[in-house]
Amino acid sequence: MSTTPDRTDDSLIALRRILRATELYERKLARSAGLTPPKLRVLQILAARPDGSATPKALAVQMGVAQATVTALVDKLEADRLVSRLRSETDRRQTNVAITGAGRDALGQAPDALQQRFVRAFEGLADWEQAQLVSSLERVAAMLDAEEMDASPVLAVGDLKTGTPS
Repeated sequence: MSTTPDRTDDSLIALRRILRATELYERKLARSAGLTPPKLRVLQILAARPDGSATPKALAVQMGVAQATVTALVDKLEADRLVSRLRSETDRRQTNVAITGAGRDALGQAPDALQQRFVRAFEGLADWEQAQLVSSLERVAAMLDAEEMDASPVLAVGDLKTGTPS
C-alpha cells in the first residue's frame, strides 16, 4: 500500500473548496446587500471614479467582459435603482452609468469581497510564487476547456451576463 497521497483526489478537493467558498460568499453577499458579485463589481468601479460614473464600454473593458454583459448587468442595477443612465454632457450620443445614493448604500452593506481577500493574499506572495500560481490556474482552466470563456476578475459561480446565481 502506497503512503503517497492521492494527488488526483487532493486536486479535486481543493477545486471543490474554491467553488464552495465562492458559492458561500455569493449567498452572504445576496443576504447582506442583495447583490451578486458582478453587480457588486460594477458598483465598486463606479464608486471609485471621481464623478461616480463611467460608460458601459469603460466598465466592460475594466471588467474584462463583453459590452452586452455590462448592458445586462446595468439593466438589472437600474431596475433596482442602484445606478442610473445619464446622457453625456460632452457627447449626446454617449450614455454614462452613474451610481446612485442607494447604490452607495448597498456597497456599504456588502461584505468584504472574496476577490479582495484573494488579491491581498496574492499580492503578499513573492513574484515567483505569483507567476507559478497564475501558470497553475491557467493550466487548470485549460484542462477544463475554459480558456476562451468570457470571464472577469470577479469570483462568481452565477451567470455573469445577468448577474444571477446559477
